[in-house]
Amino acid sequence: MRKISIISACAAAAMLFLSGCAQKSGEVTGATECKTLQECAKLAMERKSELSEKEVALKQKEEEISKLRQNLELTKQEAQKAANAKCPPVYKCDLFPPNAKPGECYARVLTPPKYKTVTEKVLVKEGGEKVVTIPAKYEWVTEKVLVKEAGEKLITIPPVYKTVTERVMVKGPGKKLITIPAVYKTVTEKVLVSPAHTEWKKGTGPITKVNEITGEIMCLVKVPAKYKTITKRVMVKPPQTKEIEVPPVYKTITKRVLVKPAQTKKVVIPAVYKTIRVKKMVTPPQVKRIPIPPVYTTVTKRIKVSEAKLVWKPILCKTNMNPETIRELQIALKKAGFNPGPIDGVYGPLTRAAVKKFQRAKGLPSGALTIETLKALHVSY
Repeated sequence: MRKISIISACAAAAMLFLSGCAQKSGEVTGATECKTLQECAKLAMERKSELSEKEVALKQKEEEISKLRQNLELTKQEAQKAANAKCPPVYKCDLFPPNAKPGECYARVLTPPKYKTVTEKVLVKEGGEKVVTIPAKYEWVTEKVLVKEAGEKLITIPPVYKTVTERVMVKGPGKKLITIPAVYKTVTEKVLVSPAHTEWKKGTGPITKVNEITGEIMCLVKVPAKYKTITKRVMVKPPQTKEIEVPPVYKTITKRVLVKPAQTKKVVIPAVYKTIRVKKMVTPPQVKRIPIPPVYTTVTKRIKVSEAKLVWKPILCKTNMNPETIRELQIALKKAGFNPGPIDGVYGPLTRAAVKKFQRAKGLPSGALTIETLKALHVSY
């Protein structure tokens, strides 16, 4: 019955995953039709991104189903081993402990599974780039500009001049960079902390043993996997720069131009210049890209090294048990923080429950009062 229930649970989980994927894919294909070429391109990019996310989620679900199938196979193997361990005396089974010594008692006890703790680095925030714009450098220079041309002056007939205006470039043309920042989005991701596993638990009820040969009834219980949800930022669009033209700056000046020179006597009139300041670009604007490293976090999880199993262990039973040893056991349990009930030298239900709690806390084989448990409590026997 346990095998059938586990298989049914796995089948139900697989159907839920497949139905969820079908529903989401239907939502993607049922999007609104575009009207323009730009809208179609944008919608195609959005659908491509959504399909990529759905493929990643579907791959994770398939991995989970694979792990469930592996756990189911392990459960079947352990159930088969347990069934072989409880076979009747007519079969050739190892019903007696190997290398037994006279005067000692033995019992099949459940050795708990062994785990090890490992740490794993998980990406929280992807790396990127930071764009820094270095503006252009300018400096002021002086230039001589012709204001009045050279001419000649006549004593008899004075020369005739006229005033004209002229545009002079004060600041040359340049370029300006505009930074368009990057676009990010926040996503969440589930990380496996502890995988699903099985544990042996002692049977409860009015009957806890089949007989004195096969030992106690044990139940295999499935413990679900544990996950941790982390959040990270993903860059959707990288930063960009845009270059724009800056027009030149002009200044209007006025000057006199000779129209008619003197007729009789020529007098040389020197040219007139004016010194003005002009702003010129020395270094053009630049773009500097600074890399931003990714951010990681450390996740700790437990990995099973070996499975739980039933093994023969020497125990303390009625044959080699005495009130003084039980009294010493009760005192040791009380000092360790496990309540054994009254210190009366009787191995009763309270003392038996305290022993079981101590074995579970220390990772010792459980199911009977083993010699290994007495050594862990420093109790002589």
